[in-house]
Amino acid sequence: MIPIELTVNGRRYVETVEPRLLLSDFLRHGLGLTGTHVGCEHGVCGACTVRLDGVAVRSCLLLAAQADGAEVLTVEGLAQDGELTALQEAFRRHHALQCGFCTPGILMAADDLLSRGAPPSRDEIVDLLSGQLCRCTGYTPIVDAIAEVART
Repeated sequence: MIPIELTVNGRRYVETVEPRLLLSDFLRHGLGLTGTHVGCEHGVCGACTVRLDGVAVRSCLLLAAQADGAEVLTVEGLAQDGELTALQEAFRRHHALQCGFCTPGILMAADDLLSRGAPPSRDEIVDLLSGQLCRCTGYTPIVDAIAEVART
């Protein structure tokens, strides 16, 4: 067991973990933040995407120990004081989620893309989604929701 310290959604944690524990498992099982979904466990589907020190990463490809000293933002940390973000509201308005399994990872990846400065083009949004697997929506509503927020 090894000690780690990290901040998750603004809250500091000091924990002891097994060296081989994945960040996704630490978030889900250790902290009870089940919005971080685990789909493929190979970094392909994007369902486990979180932001680590402000950058979108696949939490199934990182060990919890690698997040030692870092700041992690999960989908649970997006909404503040119970108020959905503009991106979450746009997903709701555009029906950009159906089963919801992929939604947290897509929201985190889109949040990262939208934070980079210049508003992304529709092609850049489509490119972002090439790394996110969704089996329900056909992606058009997701692209529309992200594009709406990018324009504001």
